[in-house]
Amino acid sequence: MAQAEENKESSKLSSCDAYFENIQSRKKLPRALQETLTAAFARIPVSSFPGVPGGKVIEILADTSVADAVKILSECSILSAPVRNPEARTSSDWRDRYLGIIDYSAIILWVLESAELAAVALSASTATAAGVGAGAVGALGAVALGVTGPAAVAGLTAAAVGAAVVGGVAAEKGIGKDGPTAADNLGDDFYKVLLQDEPFKSTTEQSQVSTIIKSYRWAPFIPVAPDSSMLSVLLLLSKYRLRNVPVIEPGQPDIKNYITQSAVVQGLEGCKGRDWFDCIATMPVSDLGLPFMSYNKVITIQRDELILEAFKRMRDNQIGGLPVVEGPGKKIVGNVSIRDIRYLLLKPELFSNFRKLTVGDFMNTIVLATQETGRVTPAITCKLDSTLGSVIHSLASKSVHRIYVVAGDDEVVGVITLRDVISCFIHEPHNHFDSYFGFSMKEMLNQ
Repeated sequence: MAQAEENKESSKLSSCDAYFENIQSRKKLPRALQETLTAAFARIPVSSFPGVPGGKVIEILADTSVADAVKILSECSILSAPVRNPEARTSSDWRDRYLGIIDYSAIILWVLESAELAAVALSASTATAAGVGAGAVGALGAVALGVTGPAAVAGLTAAAVGAAVVGGVAAEKGIGKDGPTAADNLGDDFYKVLLQDEPFKSTTEQSQVSTIIKSYRWAPFIPVAPDSSMLSVLLLLSKYRLRNVPVIEPGQPDIKNYITQSAVVQGLEGCKGRDWFDCIATMPVSDLGLPFMSYNKVITIQRDELILEAFKRMRDNQIGGLPVVEGPGKKIVGNVSIRDIRYLLLKPELFSNFRKLTVGDFMNTIVLATQETGRVTPAITCKLDSTLGSVIHSLASKSVHRIYVVAGDDEVVGVITLRDVISCFIHEPHNHFDSYFGFSMKEMLNQ
């Protein structure tokens, strides 16, 4: 078991190495320019990076309900926030003060698993009927389920049991072999249980942000000091796949700044006119090896597929958005982002049948029924001969996290993310993190 865990951790860093090596081998930049830029970023302290809007980092307490956490993220127009431990008010150690970062990706993991578990709980009268194993729902512990009679269903969370009990739906209704099947059979009742009763609106411990932080996170909480180099931050945000990096003063555990991929790319946009930036920005994206992902690996969603499938696809592939396509030629007609799940959670009245809602209907409903049409942007695209500067401008001005590369009749042939753009400007000096952070950094990256 220990050996398997060690191999898993090693594979995480290996995948980061493979990604970055692929980028470095495809970039058509003079080696001298890359080394000059890397050295320059290594000399820039993190303290020089602009602070967050308003000057105060938005934080969420660990005992906040998931519903309220979604509202905070949505109202503040942010994708993530640090989670503070309310029981560690007097601690001077950030490891006690902060438990991690809550974001829409973690919420999707929690919502979808809770939904599937709730459906199984509602549809099962025995463990055999449920047919749920630890592999299907995750090893989250076993609970006794008293719906029409006591039944132990391996792996069901307390939140799922709460959904079954509070929902008041007959236990024998639509027995399924797994969560998704059971949920399909439950239809409207399933939707009501998930989004209008338990577990989403619960204030119990199982439905608090602390639960998500413990079980559903894609990346570790890795802060840097104000005197750390921007090169380290850029490497964390690109090669090592973090989406945000908190800045904490040693001995003063409150977060001073919160640097995101989006903020860095907007900062690059502000460098327009400087020789080093223009030298790279005027190059076609194809000359920088973009898009890095090959055509056959681009993950899409058809317009007539279910919106829940889109979110599942994001969850399973750990990505933040999908191009919405039509027909066998994959002509792009829209975009679904990970943050769009907030509409399902905060505005359930807009959708009459969650389980049958297509991606196309979901997008149309949002545009027609809300006042946030500016936030529901169409898919942003570019061509293979578009310059990197134009791509950066689109990402920064539209506040989006990916741009789709199209060819011919708007057929999707690639995707360029914020991570990819940042990676174009740097490379990692030999043993940079070993000498700069030591073994502890590798431990955190492997979490």
